[in-house]
Amino acid sequence: MYDVIIIGSGPAGLSAAVYGRRAGLNLLVMEEKPMCGGQVLDTYEVDNYLGLPGINGFDMGMKFKEHADGMGVEYRTASVTAVADRGPVKSVTTADGTNYEAGALILAAGARHAQLGAEGETQFRGRGVSYCATCDGAFFKGRDVAVVGGGDVAVEDAIYLARMCRQVYLIHRRDSLRAAGSLQEKLRRCDNVEVLWNRTVSAICGSDLVESVKLRHVNEQTEEILTVEGVFIAVGMQPNTAPFRDCVPCDEKGYIIAGEDCVTKVPGILAAGDIRTKQVRQIITAVADGACAIASAERYLNAG
Repeated sequence: MYDVIIIGSGPAGLSAAVYGRRAGLNLLVMEEKPMCGGQVLDTYEVDNYLGLPGINGFDMGMKFKEHADGMGVEYRTASVTAVADRGPVKSVTTADGTNYEAGALILAAGARHAQLGAEGETQFRGRGVSYCATCDGAFFKGRDVAVVGGGDVAVEDAIYLARMCRQVYLIHRRDSLRAAGSLQEKLRRCDNVEVLWNRTVSAICGSDLVESVKLRHVNEQTEEILTVEGVFIAVGMQPNTAPFRDCVPCDEKGYIIAGEDCVTKVPGILAAGDIRTKQVRQIITAVADGACAIASAERYLNAG
């Protein structure tokens, strides 16, 4: 029986673990993958985390893990299949049928970027392929890049990148954007942004780094090569909430409904990091969520 079980070992989960151990809580971190760190492990370089400019994403993940290790955090590698609220006791069930119990749960399993499924996408991830313009855009200053998508995030990314890149191509599979009209108007005012309509990305090409993308015109069934050094994929996010949806309410996109205090609608169950409803999903906001979630968990446990 633990005070707190944390599901997920990305920045939010490890931050919660550090703060929890400092508070003297008996806690367990559960992670389905063999290595802690979350999405940051796949990031080639992080240049916007306060005090650590230019750090390699893998190294950052390892530093987070080392900090938690130094606090004596206990880990368990397991795939969580369900959680349940039994009043003062919360239970966690894993794929092998094992049950764990705690007074409070912190759900920090994160989210994953929806992928195109294009040839070369996985190969060049972190080497020209990015899913976060605000994270990686500065690395492509003065270069030609492509943004794939047609919603608000894709258009926002194109506008953001236009401030620093030489040329931005917005690739969309339809003949009209889904983004808000106000964003589309801002996009039209960007002289160095060109929208490529009715096209999909069939392959991302290069040697060590991205050098071009192969486009397919959906109507004419023709192909063309576009020379770019960066590809920003903005076709949506998928929160890792499947094991929790029977226990905690989620919004229409599948994110757990929780505020800045990380409190969900189920007392004693908190949601931290990319898994919860929020405006900004960055490493630094996930770390902040971990601290907030532990503070809320302490309040809940002390009130019980």
